[in-house]
Amino acid sequence: MIIVTGGAGFIGSNIVKGLNDRGCDDILVVDNLTNMVKFKNIQGLKVHDYMDKYVFMDALKAGKFNHEKIDVIFHEGACSDTMEYNGKYMMENNFEYTKNVLHFCLDRKIQLMYASSASTYGSGAHGFREEPACEEALNVYAFSKLFFDNYLRRLLPTAQSQVVGLRYFNVYGPQENHKGKMASMIYQMYNQWKAERKVRLFGEYDGYGPGEQTRDFIYVKDVVKVNFYFWDHPEISGIFNCGTGHAHPFNTCAKAVLNHFGSGELEYVPFPEVLKGKYQSFTEADATNLLAAGYDGGFTPIEEAAEEYCQILDKTGGYYVYER
Repeated sequence: MIIVTGGAGFIGSNIVKGLNDRGCDDILVVDNLTNMVKFKNIQGLKVHDYMDKYVFMDALKAGKFNHEKIDVIFHEGACSDTMEYNGKYMMENNFEYTKNVLHFCLDRKIQLMYASSASTYGSGAHGFREEPACEEALNVYAFSKLFFDNYLRRLLPTAQSQVVGLRYFNVYGPQENHKGKMASMIYQMYNQWKAERKVRLFGEYDGYGPGEQTRDFIYVKDVVKVNFYFWDHPEISGIFNCGTGHAHPFNTCAKAVLNHFGSGELEYVPFPEVLKGKYQSFTEADATNLLAAGYDGGFTPIEEAAEEYCQILDKTGGYYVYER
């Protein structure tokens, strides 16, 4: 059996789809469907069972999975809202939950891939290498992710099974509709154009010109490839950046969306006061360790990926179409 926590979410459902593409369907999806829109992400997927996140957490603690044959856990479940200010809630979801999954896997020598975040680099002023000198938390979400990464670092020297933390940079692609304001900028800009025939970006801020704030955008299909690379190489453990290593300004994304539609206006709005001091104006993964670990699957060029994604948004509203 394979367990995918957050399996009805954005990256989780793409991992489940990737598993199906590999012929795997003995999958337990763990999630919280309080946001009922997420059911659309998994309704066409082939899985063995579904379990609510809180039921799963209790079952894990009670030892109900102790005798199950589990090959790997892809732990994507977390609170990913960077604007969530409830630190207790964030630590319960992103630290304690992940810690329980980690010890379950270590005790039973089960491979574990878990979602970390590029937010652990804060402003990025010190670079984007997987080392403490580069790391700082600008919000409680980033703190919860960094706190767990550091917890893992203390255990890795004695770990007898694989644990891989992937620091996701700016992921975009199908099945993110439920994320609302936290969905990717390509998704936001696509829907802005549909509503108003224009795309809006932040104006000048932090030394960057209008729309020139720059991020390392990575297509969700490539995120799945990176996860599967480590799954296929159980001898490798550690914390790795999951980004392309090549940053692009938001203007590049906007132009890709406008090119898809063949028309439209690009408008710049004042940078919001609420985000000042809490915003990454530049991110670019240092891919040195990822490449040194042997990953050679490459990354989809942003123009190509954005066009493919926009076509999926055109046809299905952003969901995959499955054969019946």
